[in-house]
Amino acid sequence: MQDTPPRPRTRRRAGGLPDLGRPVSALLMEDGALDAVRALEALARSRHDRSPLSRLLQAEGTVTPEQLRDALARSHGVPALSRQTAPPSPALAELLPPDVCLRHGALPWMRRDDGLVLAMAHPEGFAQVRALLPESETRVVLALANEADIVAEVTDRHAAEMALRAETALPSDLSCRDMNRLTPARAAVLAGAGSTLLALLFAAPGVFFASALGLAAATMVISQLAKLSAFVAGLKPLPPGPPEPAGGRPETPTVSLIVPLHREESIAATLVDRLDRLDYPRAALEVLLALEAEDRITRATLEATALPPWMRIVEVPPGGVTTKPRALNYALNFARGTLIGIYDAEDSPAPDQLRRLAAHFSRAPPEAGCVQGILDFYNPRANWLARCFTIEYASWFRILLPGFARLGFAIPLGGTTVFFRREALNRVGGWDAHNVTEDADLGVRLARFGYRTDLLPLVTREEANCRLWPWIRQRSRWLKGYLITWRVHMRHPLRCLRDLGPWRMLGLQLVFLGALMPLLLAPLLWGFWLFQLGASYPILGPNTPALLPGLTLLLLGSEAVMLIVGLGGVLRSPHPRLLLTVSTLFLYFPLATIALYKALWEMLHRPFYWDKTSHGHSAPDQAGADVAGEGP
Repeated sequence: MQDTPPRPRTRRRAGGLPDLGRPVSALLMEDGALDAVRALEALARSRHDRSPLSRLLQAEGTVTPEQLRDALARSHGVPALSRQTAPPSPALAELLPPDVCLRHGALPWMRRDDGLVLAMAHPEGFAQVRALLPESETRVVLALANEADIVAEVTDRHAAEMALRAETALPSDLSCRDMNRLTPARAAVLAGAGSTLLALLFAAPGVFFASALGLAAATMVISQLAKLSAFVAGLKPLPPGPPEPAGGRPETPTVSLIVPLHREESIAATLVDRLDRLDYPRAALEVLLALEAEDRITRATLEATALPPWMRIVEVPPGGVTTKPRALNYALNFARGTLIGIYDAEDSPAPDQLRRLAAHFSRAPPEAGCVQGILDFYNPRANWLARCFTIEYASWFRILLPGFARLGFAIPLGGTTVFFRREALNRVGGWDAHNVTEDADLGVRLARFGYRTDLLPLVTREEANCRLWPWIRQRSRWLKGYLITWRVHMRHPLRCLRDLGPWRMLGLQLVFLGALMPLLLAPLLWGFWLFQLGASYPILGPNTPALLPGLTLLLLGSEAVMLIVGLGGVLRSPHPRLLLTVSTLFLYFPLATIALYKALWEMLHRPFYWDKTSHGHSAPDQAGADVAGEGP
């Protein structure tokens, strides 16, 4: 027996004319859902933003979802459906993929008179979705349903499938998900390497330490030369941007912002207020708060907060890992935007950020698949650690990262204030759900697929991690992710070389190994500072004094590069008061060595463990400090 939905209502107005074809605004005014003034204002905004009136009314919450659905159904002369009165048929679940249903607000609902009833939240997308149905569906009729009903039905049917795909969709040769498996080949390599090093240490300790010291010196020289090269490259003016498009003001693309949340009850309400500052048409904007299913405390906080209609919660089902990239992959199914942006829970973006982003993408060529913004902090004066952290970020995002980009290297992304073309993100496979620095990995993978990352002065302020042990834990996760990312892309070095080319392959080594190796071997060099202060340094025995001039020059040169880059970053930032703190960075960076050894320990035992950084412990330095509006 076929399901039979309600027939469309054929209400008639004065004079006997039906509702079919009448403007939605007129029908809503007739029903008392909208007065004339608000209707005229909504029509004017709809024309100005070039967005459908139905989406604008929904995003602004001007009318209820039921009022909008019924008015659209009357205007198009089609049925209005709901899950309560006419439940969708589960037998039709395979006609459209769940991500297509969610993105377009569409659902094959039921069959009637040998035809398929396709329910839509917004009827302007009917023709596009109908073309995605199987060719056997020759007779398809439109019906209207609430988007909430469609999302709930798709989630009930496909949540487990989408959660599994969020973990495993990326091809295994581009993912790190097998790195916790000790295969016989890996065990043999580890055993051989360990045995060789131990044998050399006991048989010829002088040779062992001399080799290690030589490697430490070489990596430090290479790392500092790479930073100097990036610094010099960053002094060059930016190349001219793409020309303005012909034909007047460009269309406003739909932007989906995904904000992964996990145990963020102390800052969730503040996040909603900060995102509400964004100056972008609400009909073309949606914010998806990706929340782990077991995180009941954060959910309770959000439910107690009045979320605007353009902001909603996406509950991520439990899975094999609980990571930010897995949550992002899952939430991406629910995003309808052609541009996808990522923010963190503590972020406070500049209000004009999305308009500038949309204008850039409208002018940029298709190979510009990603835009990375600038991260800054709103609490740099919280303590010494916060000041150093702010200087480090200023150096990275305002000096080194632009320099590496101008040198033509692949850019490791920053994890937040990063935006993608939807098609580019889909083509590269999304995020690696098991990588604890999914941003760095995705930046390299974009380059391997032929995409370019553009750096723009789109500033977001966030909370500096200003507590010692949480800082070490956070940094250990980042360094562990850098190591994992390097291993993934060097798993098949010849293939990576073909994808990136020789120059960007060199850049991959300089950026990743240049960050890891100096930290790993730094303790060997620290001893020379102590030796000059009178302490014993017996590693090389009587040869130690002969090495002092060269090593002293190396260490002082490294400190000089650190000062140059740090001063350059501060001078390009809105924090000139931090100039004096740059001279103390030599006390700050050794903390990263501690973090790296913690990361190496976790690589052996818990490679996918996400050492969560909690937020909301340090308020902005002053009122308005979390509002970012300046460029580099």
